[in-house]
Amino acid sequence: MSHNKYIQRCLQIAKNGIGTARPNPSVGAVIVYNNRIIGEGFTSEYGGSHAEVNAINSVKDKALLKHATIYVTLEPCAHFGKTPPCANLIVKHQLKKVVIGCIDSNSLVAGKGISILKKAGITVIVGVLEDECREHHKQFFTVLEKKRPYIILKWAETKDGFIAPLKRDSQNPVWISNAYSQQLVHKLRAKEHAILVGTNTVLEDNPKLNVRNWGGEHPIRIVIDNCLRLPNNLNVFDESVKTIVITGKKTIDFTNKPHLIYETIDFDKNVAAQVCTVLNSHKIQSVIIEGGTQTLQTFIAENLWDEAKVFVGDVVFKNGIAAPILNKEIKEQVSISTNVLKTFIND
Repeated sequence: MSHNKYIQRCLQIAKNGIGTARPNPSVGAVIVYNNRIIGEGFTSEYGGSHAEVNAINSVKDKALLKHATIYVTLEPCAHFGKTPPCANLIVKHQLKKVVIGCIDSNSLVAGKGISILKKAGITVIVGVLEDECREHHKQFFTVLEKKRPYIILKWAETKDGFIAPLKRDSQNPVWISNAYSQQLVHKLRAKEHAILVGTNTVLEDNPKLNVRNWGGEHPIRIVIDNCLRLPNNLNVFDESVKTIVITGKKTIDFTNKPHLIYETIDFDKNVAAQVCTVLNSHKIQSVIIEGGTQTLQTFIAENLWDEAKVFVGDVVFKNGIAAPILNKEIKEQVSISTNVLKTFIND
């Protein structure tokens, strides 16, 4: 069906705004006249124009808009934020039909955009490729509906199920995955908002937690350090990237710097839930939990995760620190040269 084809195109171009539109959703919009695309747009960097505005602005002959259909992945907004309501702009240009992938569950919208369009006599069709559109906007919906970021667990494990050796010779990562898998991890980091690790991972690996092997913004670094054991000469404290340290030390008078922030939680209670509350307060949309096993297992135990990416290398340790246990069926499995990437979804 043609509606599906144009919403599919919306989803394609919406990917261009991932990473820059947040905290806004990265929406895609396509304008069609006589079965021909005459305008396209996706959500600009935060504070800029929404997808519908960019699509309408891209149409050279504005007189055609009265006879055109606009396709969008998400219901047009109905409120004044950084920009005016997109629903009002569609009414102003008198487009004859609006085809929507999924309804916006934001209480400021949630059907209000559709209501504005219908009151203006515009035909509205809702729910075209709805599952695909909700999947594309999964981070946005998770924040709205669960009041926490979208959580991706990620680790590499050996063929025999170990995430790290018991002992190591230096303060450097011990690579389990190959170069192709490592590049894919950096691509994932570039797409997501933040990356989180525990104390032992920082002590043993001294990671930079940035994007080096792919283009894009570095994620916000989240470091869990209950007792503040980490020395300040480690890479995560170089202030090149915003870093949030989550600690249990409440008696210290922290001096937060522009790129280094301390947050305290109670480590005797549900740690993962408290971490989610902290991240939500910083408007973090998504986070990759990169380890180690104790940190990953904490989120698994509290059932606070949405997706898991497990890279299985071609090395064998024979003994070491055991990888986390998910007890979920594999959703997808692909080969990456000598590695296998297993994807799990927490339904």
